[in-house]
Amino acid sequence: MDRLHTFTAAMDALLAHRPDEAEIIERGSLLLRDHLLAHDDWLPAAMAQPHRQHYRQYLLYKDAQGRYSVSSFVWGPGQSTPLHDHTVWGLVGILRGGEVSQGYRRQPDGTLAPDGPARHLQPGDVGAVSPAVGDIHQVLNAYRDRVSVGIHVYGADICAIERKVYALDGSSKPFRSSYANA
Repeated sequence: MDRLHTFTAAMDALLAHRPDEAEIIERGSLLLRDHLLAHDDWLPAAMAQPHRQHYRQYLLYKDAQGRYSVSSFVWGPGQSTPLHDHTVWGLVGILRGGEVSQGYRRQPDGTLAPDGPARHLQPGDVGAVSPAVGDIHQVLNAYRDRVSVGIHVYGADICAIERKVYALDGSSKPFRSSYANA
C-alpha cells in the first residue's frame, strides 16, 4: 500500500491550496494515473474480491478532514450499476479489466437520455464525474467473462452522502452506497 500512501500524500498537497474543481479533476487525474493505475502491484487481494451477484466497493482511504475518499470498485462479469449521481467531484480510474460509463442528461420533458456515446475505460484511463461536468451515469463491467477493478476517488466519503438512483422517466429515489469492508 506504499503507492496508496504516496497518492494520498500527493492529493493532500493538491487539496491544501484549495484549488477549484477543474484543477482537482485535471491534476487529480494525473496523480491517480501516475501513482495508482500505472502499477498493478499494490492493491491487496482482499480489496479486489468480486461478489457473485453485484459489484463491490472497498474503502481504501478516507481523508480525516472529509475532503476525499479512495475506494476499489470490483465488478464481476457483466455487473452494472443503476443510473445514479454523486453530488461531488469524482475520478474513475481503471486498474484491471475495463468499465463502460454512459452519461445521462435530463431532457426538457424531465426524462433522462444518454449524453453522447458511452465511454470505454481501460487500464490507465481516468474519467470524471461531478455536477459541473456531468453527474448522472450508469457504469458496467466492460467484460462478460472476467472481473474488472476500478480505483475511484470522490470529493467526500462517498458512502456518507445521500445520493439518488434514477429511472429513465426521470424519477429518482434516495440511496447511500456502502463499503464491502465496513
